[in-house]
Amino acid sequence: MRKVTRKMWAILLSGTMVFTVSACSNQKDVPNENLAGNEKEHKKFVNLFGPMEKSDPDADNTARTAHEQTVRMAEEELGVYMEYRTYTAEDYQDKTYDDVTLDRARNNMDDLYLLNPDTIQALGREGRLADLSGLDIAKNLREVVRTANTVDGKLVAIPQEVVAYGLFVNKDMFDKYKLKLPNTPEEFLECCKTFKEKGIETPIGANRWWLECFVLAQGYADMYNGGDTEEEVAALNSGEAKLSDYMRPGFEFLKELMDQGYIDAEKAYVSEAIEGEKEDFLGQKTPIVMAYWGAANTDTAYGDPDFDMQVIGFPSHRGQMPIISMSGYGVVPEAENYDDAMEVLDIMLSDEALQEYSQVNQVISPSKNVEVDCIDALKPLNDRINENIYVLGSNASMNVEQWGNICIIVRELLNGSSVDECMAQFDKLQEESLDK
Repeated sequence: MRKVTRKMWAILLSGTMVFTVSACSNQKDVPNENLAGNEKEHKKFVNLFGPMEKSDPDADNTARTAHEQTVRMAEEELGVYMEYRTYTAEDYQDKTYDDVTLDRARNNMDDLYLLNPDTIQALGREGRLADLSGLDIAKNLREVVRTANTVDGKLVAIPQEVVAYGLFVNKDMFDKYKLKLPNTPEEFLECCKTFKEKGIETPIGANRWWLECFVLAQGYADMYNGGDTEEEVAALNSGEAKLSDYMRPGFEFLKELMDQGYIDAEKAYVSEAIEGEKEDFLGQKTPIVMAYWGAANTDTAYGDPDFDMQVIGFPSHRGQMPIISMSGYGVVPEAENYDDAMEVLDIMLSDEALQEYSQVNQVISPSKNVEVDCIDALKPLNDRINENIYVLGSNASMNVEQWGNICIIVRELLNGSSVDECMAQFDKLQEESLDK
């Protein structure tokens, strides 16, 4: 289960810079004068562990360009040199990026780390990440960022972008059959029923990674948009509330989608993200798929459809619900270059740097002060996020990791498990967390 979760995190973060760039490319022989100058001229170093190296300044990769521009800002202002310590599968063989990151952080091998959500959660609980609430960016953070990255009252990580997931819909097909875009699970089912009656064989194009968004939207709509989030999380962590009670409505909803033939469960179970459903969606054979924000901007995904595409939130009783997750930068308290690392982050995560990063990558900024125009297709999702309406796909303060575990148990449902059997797995996960 652990290995599946790790691979899933790579898919989860495919919309972010960390997984957009290639960790396997070798740029070690390429001069980097324009990025760092002569290393010998710098007296101070800050070591960053991540899945990417500094690139050729002429490389055609906007994600790298945006990230490295923020690094360059810090280098020039502080007179430091950012040393990239890089993960590659070749170097670490069977170990995943997260496995290696945990090992390095626990042994204080680097200063800065680019962390996935479950790694933030683990290191934060162990007290191995510094509190970043003193950085200038901290007072400007969107509440969703603060909530996702707070462990035991400490802000332990901050991202350069917020990744939002939504339903990508063919608005032309909805208009053809006089259907309104759905807000609630009931409305969504009615739309699927109409499409099926009109000859659309499979209304929803699905893969084995992102169906959990339906579960998250229904399970946590109230927690993040009306209740007391901290109180509800505390109740789950203590066992006072049952995780399975939150999960059941979403699993029952998915089971109905499968039983009615609105989702091809067998195909979804083996399909990789986007690859399994892209052809049918762009070919207008299926009207609904799910993906991350960046897929709407990318020609290799859904960035150039021959129809009116809109990206909306997942159905919930509170309406269309964006699902949000994010990676983040963290600093280990015992870092050799701790003070310099904190100063570097202050510049890389300044509003000035985030404005440039977000503008180039067309992504949602963690700073509430940074706004970037998005394409028309993304405006419905963006409007909800700007209204502070969302559900977190990952929350570092929860004892039971969410995204990966829900994804795995959804796959069990796709493979024939009953809803009750799936709920038993959640009960077991919660019991195990209480024993720790």
